[in-house]
Amino acid sequence: MGISTWLTPSHGIMLGLLFGFAIAHSGLAALRAWGESKIGARLYRVVFALVSIPLAVGLIIYFFNHRYDGLSLWQVQGVPGIKPFVWGMSAISFFFLYPATFNLLEIAAITKPQIHLYETGILRICRHPQMVGQVIWCIAHTLWIGTTFTLLTSLGLIAHHLFAVWHGDYRLKKRYGDAFLKVKERTSIIPFLAILQGRQTLNWQEFIRPAYLGIMGFIALLWWGHPWLMQVTAQVPW
Repeated sequence: MGISTWLTPSHGIMLGLLFGFAIAHSGLAALRAWGESKIGARLYRVVFALVSIPLAVGLIIYFFNHRYDGLSLWQVQGVPGIKPFVWGMSAISFFFLYPATFNLLEIAAITKPQIHLYETGILRICRHPQMVGQVIWCIAHTLWIGTTFTLLTSLGLIAHHLFAVWHGDYRLKKRYGDAFLKVKERTSIIPFLAILQGRQTLNWQEFIRPAYLGIMGFIALLWWGHPWLMQVTAQVPW
């Protein structure tokens, strides 16, 4: 099979959507200090959301509608145990993807959004949990769908989050200096590495929080509404 027969235009469009989202999201994060000095922390958070959320929603809808485009690299959907494995991995990914649920009032700009230097909860396991969650999600969905389009999307998402690891550390170091370097010494990017090396310890009490109940509820809602979500996004002519 020639490359022209399976390399659909959707592959290039998805790369463009990923690149546009990465530029907007990381660019606005880099400009946060400057932007907040001009219009205030709350309004800048609103601007950030008004730019990032539509781009993210568009990207998600396009992925749903084109996930089976391109070449089928493997087909494991009928293999016993694969479906619960993929759902289990996806559920785990959400616990890493949404650590910011601890600051819902800041996300909604109800209270003044701040940059925090955390070293508690899931950050004891990994200093950049969103990157880990995205990698887990991508592995699960690429395994389940098995197309070149999904593989390309996953590689793009992972590349963006790996850049965000460097960019996040850079911004924290610039803001907090030696205080961040000390946190960096006690944490790790690779999950559980700092704990295994004795540089960090787990405090299970930190995980008993309403935010995690919210994530569990979201996972349950997603499980229930997943077929409906596929039907709704399929109605978008994109």
